[in-house]
Amino acid sequence: MATNFDVIVVGAGHAGIEACLATARLGLNTLIVTTNMDRIGYMSCNPSIGGLAKGHMVRELDVLGGEMGKAADVTCIQYKRLNSTRGPAVRGTRVQTDKHKYNQYMTETLLNQKGLKLIQAEVKSLLLENGICGGVVLDDGSKITSQTVVITAGTFLNGVMHIGFKQMSGGRVGDKAAVGLSDQLKEFGFRVQRLKTGTPPRLLKQSIDFSKTEEQFGEKSFYPFSFLSERSFVLPQVACHLTRTTERTHEIIRGNMHKSPLYCGIIEGTGPRYCPSIEDKVTRFEDKGSHQTFLEPEGLDTDLIYLQGISTSLPEESQDEFLKTIPGLENVKVVRYGYAVEYDFIEPTQIWHRLETRPIENLFLAGQINGTSGYEEAAVQGLVAGVNAARKILGKDEFVLGRDEAYIGVLIDDLVTKGTREPYRMFTSRAEHRLILREDNTIDRLYQISSQLGLLSEGAKSQLEALKVQRQDFAHRLKEGRLYPNQETQDKILSIKSTVLNKSISYEELLRRPEVQCAHLEVFRFEVPQDPNVSEAVEIEVKYSGYVKKQLELINQAKKLEELRLDPLLDYALIKGLSTEEREKLNRVKPRTLGQAQRISGVNPSAIQSIMIHLKGNRKLREMTREHSEGRS
Repeated sequence: MATNFDVIVVGAGHAGIEACLATARLGLNTLIVTTNMDRIGYMSCNPSIGGLAKGHMVRELDVLGGEMGKAADVTCIQYKRLNSTRGPAVRGTRVQTDKHKYNQYMTETLLNQKGLKLIQAEVKSLLLENGICGGVVLDDGSKITSQTVVITAGTFLNGVMHIGFKQMSGGRVGDKAAVGLSDQLKEFGFRVQRLKTGTPPRLLKQSIDFSKTEEQFGEKSFYPFSFLSERSFVLPQVACHLTRTTERTHEIIRGNMHKSPLYCGIIEGTGPRYCPSIEDKVTRFEDKGSHQTFLEPEGLDTDLIYLQGISTSLPEESQDEFLKTIPGLENVKVVRYGYAVEYDFIEPTQIWHRLETRPIENLFLAGQINGTSGYEEAAVQGLVAGVNAARKILGKDEFVLGRDEAYIGVLIDDLVTKGTREPYRMFTSRAEHRLILREDNTIDRLYQISSQLGLLSEGAKSQLEALKVQRQDFAHRLKEGRLYPNQETQDKILSIKSTVLNKSISYEELLRRPEVQCAHLEVFRFEVPQDPNVSEAVEIEVKYSGYVKKQLELINQAKKLEELRLDPLLDYALIKGLSTEEREKLNRVKPRTLGQAQRISGVNPSAIQSIMIHLKGNRKLREMTREHSEGRS
């Protein structure tokens, strides 16, 4: 094997996949190193992709040229559109996938990617010289050099698994921990901390009495993540099943809490607030008599059932005891017990928006190493890190998305600006511009950026352009077509339960009425595109145009601060009017813009004014110096 590459990607999880595909598709000779070739894109926890805000990111990733959306579409075994009856800003797509077929799809994609080499090995350390990363050292001592390195180590950095008082080294069952990397980074001066996550038991399907549970079906219509996917299911669709814990379940858990590694002080890392263990739920929500849990199949050809919502690290005997108090699980057999994983992560305020580390040049980090949780959060970071690793080699400007452009931009800006003390999970509530960042307008938001990025094939770009043209054509016809208040029109308007016309109006004006939908326009023999990528997107744009206009005005105001770039060498200790805390935080984060400075926790509006006064004063001083110099000459 060659010992020199353009890019080395460490780890083949969701972040690593998108990173290595991005660099290879941009024409760079790429190596991806994984400790287990059988676990590429493996879903360690819930076998699902998407959800609220997460589904938004998968669509953004797809338009930019990522792979996750296509993989989720072809391996989907249950499709749901969350919050479908609520406003478009908070709707989210979620699919239950066949985890084994997903793994196979991603493995084949990597093996067939031109310019990409895969090896099974463990990276023990980085090749560092004068603060620059130039490759990796493998567990057999061999050295591989590169121009950039992307670390996507997931939960494997010094990973320790906990079941009761038992501790095992590893990032998940069957895979060993990565030891050495985070210790080296710590020695170099990085702030390395611990986080914790967990996973529920896996149950044997035949041992469950599904008659005591409630069937939960997906939707029949399919709105795929990828604009390249067909609007029909590839795999058979299956049901999940709902059941609930009982008071007896909670009694057993409380009685065994002294055996929980989290509650007896063995685990030090902070767990995910929004995906708590069953021990957390029972403790934090004492007034609740039960908690719901979904029995979700891990695939079509497996007997394993994932017990969603019952993450636990209690001993095996305790798990056996409390599981049998849940309706339908009275005779359940556990194939794999739930466990907690504690692992190292790098405090993310030590990286730039391009995901390159500040202390070490040419080293990029993506995924759970930056403090995030979730496959989707990892995947989008992988693409951004991969693109920027490639662009650095190619001598191009950094690729950074704004908070008003994508949820990806919100995610990375939050991490870099605020850091995190717990596993970061994306929510629609984190985005101040969420009305603009909808699932339906992803193509409109990111088409121009994507076309310049270079990850999409010519065929994919043509499809994107065709969708854009169809949307523009439909929107134009809505504006130009008119309805007149004759008897035939009035009768049809009454038939769709809307109010009669007092004057002629355009179809766009009619569609703006809350009770009118695109499908109603067919009553007037108005041709409506059947592709929801066209009709739904335009309908939402029409209905929410007033709100969108106001949000765009706010975005334009905020951009004045975002466009005011700050010198990375600016010493905030020299600025008058800043508190000691503000100086410390600003010097640590080194914000790219005044807008980012404003978002740092603990930096007050008065501090922003002080920075602006300082910048204006320096500008005047430079102008006076230049004028004096020109006068003397």
